[in-house]
Amino acid sequence: MGRVTIVGAGPGAADLLTFRAARAIAEADVVIWAASLVQAEVLQHAREGAEIMDSAAMSLEDVVAVYRRARDEGLRVARIHSGDPSLWGGTQEQVDRCAELGIEVEIVPGVSSFSAVAALAGRELTIPEVAQSVILTRLGGGKTPMPPGEEVREFARHGTTMAVFLSAARSGQLAGELLEGGYPTDTPVVVAYQVTWPEELLLRCTVGTLEETVKAHKLWKHTLFLVGPALGAAGTRSHLYHPGHFHGFRRADPSARRTLRASRG
Repeated sequence: MGRVTIVGAGPGAADLLTFRAARAIAEADVVIWAASLVQAEVLQHAREGAEIMDSAAMSLEDVVAVYRRARDEGLRVARIHSGDPSLWGGTQEQVDRCAELGIEVEIVPGVSSFSAVAALAGRELTIPEVAQSVILTRLGGGKTPMPPGEEVREFARHGTTMAVFLSAARSGQLAGELLEGGYPTDTPVVVAYQVTWPEELLLRCTVGTLEETVKAHKLWKHTLFLVGPALGAAGTRSHLYHPGHFHGFRRADPSARRTLRASRG
């Protein structure tokens, strides 16, 4: 019957593949990979004799033709995507076509670039009492229209952590919408280019200096923004590891428990 495995390759570095992803590539008869978004080292997992195809030169119809051949010839295909396939990966349309073809499909999750950027920056995105939510979005006005109500300015009104993808080419518009949504000009921003690649660049600025920072470094693609007060806040004490907190595997210290309860008002 053949099989298609959509593999999340992470933000670029080959050693951020999961074991499951590496196994899927190793077992594939055909490997389709995004050469412009994934480092060539991931192909070291492909078996000798596997057919290697670069998706940069392929349309959806071209990819589906490979899936059809895989069904007819009983081949295993590994379709390698950058980051995590659940985010801006063109994944669902492939899953839908596979269903129409009657070929089995599996999705292997990958490390998203927003979590790779947070790790490189040494930041937790959800700081107790500062930010407990992360909004993943992109700026409107690009090739794919945004649905109504999903403008950056509307999300910015929450004041929590935001990861903004695919928006560096319009940094002035991005900064304007962040400010319009209510972020103060001194809100911390991390600007990340090609994270986990040899040429990676990590910059720190504020919403007020975002546009000039992007333009000074001539960034327009492969760039992600993390925005929000959590990026500059000191870590407040979490309740999970407080001696006064109890759960199924740990008893609370009575004195610490009273102190914790009193702190909650």
